[in-house]
Amino acid sequence: MELSSLLASLKLESQQEPGDPGQPGSSIPPAPQVLSQLLLLLSGGGACSSTKAGMLRDLSTLFQAADCQWLFGGALPPPSLKVLGDVVRALSCYAALPKLEQDAGDLPGHNACYTAVAERVADVGLVLLSLVAKVEAAKGLALLGPTVVDPVLRDVAGPIYVFAATHCMKRPWTSPRSQSVAQELLASLVRAAGCGSVAEFLQGTNEDEAGRFAAVMGLLKPQLTKETWRCNPATKHVFSQTLRQVTRPWLSRYLESVLPPSLLISDDYREENKILGVLCLHHIILNVPAAELCQFNRAQVVYHALYNHLYSREAQLIQVVLLCLLDLLPVLEKSPQQLSKETRPATPSDEVLQLVLTHMEAEHRLVLRRAYAHTLPAFVERHGILIARHLKRLERVIVAYLEICDGPEEEARLGILETLKCTIQHAWPRMLCRLSVLLKALLRVMWDVQTDTSLTPETVKTALLQGATDCLILLDRCSEGQVKILLDGIYHSCEDNTMRECIRRVQEDT
Repeated sequence: MELSSLLASLKLESQQEPGDPGQPGSSIPPAPQVLSQLLLLLSGGGACSSTKAGMLRDLSTLFQAADCQWLFGGALPPPSLKVLGDVVRALSCYAALPKLEQDAGDLPGHNACYTAVAERVADVGLVLLSLVAKVEAAKGLALLGPTVVDPVLRDVAGPIYVFAATHCMKRPWTSPRSQSVAQELLASLVRAAGCGSVAEFLQGTNEDEAGRFAAVMGLLKPQLTKETWRCNPATKHVFSQTLRQVTRPWLSRYLESVLPPSLLISDDYREENKILGVLCLHHIILNVPAAELCQFNRAQVVYHALYNHLYSREAQLIQVVLLCLLDLLPVLEKSPQQLSKETRPATPSDEVLQLVLTHMEAEHRLVLRRAYAHTLPAFVERHGILIARHLKRLERVIVAYLEICDGPEEEARLGILETLKCTIQHAWPRMLCRLSVLLKALLRVMWDVQTDTSLTPETVKTALLQGATDCLILLDRCSEGQVKILLDGIYHSCEDNTMRECIRRVQEDT
């Protein structure tokens, strides 16, 4: 039967009353037979693009007009299930992105190729939307219900999710239309599965329930090997956004399948891939129990992968690596307070801070100085009293960074002032011998702020003065009032009211 004749018959049958003998249902071939024929046409390479586009419109109409009983059957046999799943997979393949060479950085053909892909995606997405809508409608029918429809959904949910996730975000290969259709398809799929969110769809509603993450990873795994992951530019993004939807306690059961791809992507030569991989590793560290991360030396492997990135000269990568390390270090080692006083060997925290301070001391690029200064206070807090091991180099870094203005927002200076504050609080017995150097540096910062005629916002100037004043107060407390004595002469000779106000606050502190 021709597809047009079949569509006309389906429309007539769908308009019949349930008790009307009308046309016998036997005049329409069974759904598996029709779907098999469509599958052959979709998979064939002879048809031109316009023919296949027309076929997709007819297929969408078929799913819309088909009776649920005819499409799914009262008791769907396994062959029918397989054919429906094969049709979905064939549709996904038709709209798939062209494969790249191993080291290619982008899609071939650029804009022309992107446009063609986006048009096919929009057409296929409409077909899949019709199918998902029919599945959702069938769940409410007494003759079918969840027992019949759930196996169908279970078979097609994975491929449909991967298809929608590939195109629902703004990417080089998407258009506004394809992106909108993909977003609508994803929302429809989640709704048909009876879930309230994509996270619930993937991980399940409770800890005991298995979601569809395993099925999705089963589809992505062949594309996430060392030889294949660069061949599809969308795979890494689908993996990343899917992974970040699965959280604790569900993620731990999938650790073996998500950790290797994350390490693989982070080890790439391209910066954007490194950042993407590190973000995946960070999500795993935050959502997998420490005991499981430490099994089979997994945490050590992740640590060495991240440590190697510290030699990078890219500020954005350094930022995400340092934040990731801050959450990994507690997994690798005990807190400094729990270490015995007799034996305090060098730890990964010491290794990281030593390398960071070495790089900071020689760094002249403002964007990297900001990245380092942003996370330095957290490393000082992590070390606690053991920051005393690094005081010589840390002092040089603090003084050098306080000397240089780094633009309107003064991110580096503010971060270093917070670092100095934490250092004084934890290593206050070692501050007396450094009092002269630190006092000069802080007063110089205050004077620079007051004489600054650039476009620095007043809120930033206030924050700098506040940070410097807080550090002076802490220094005065740990030096038993020596700062007050040293500032007394400056207070009487200074003519700037703001400077005098800051000094007065230090002198009045008790």
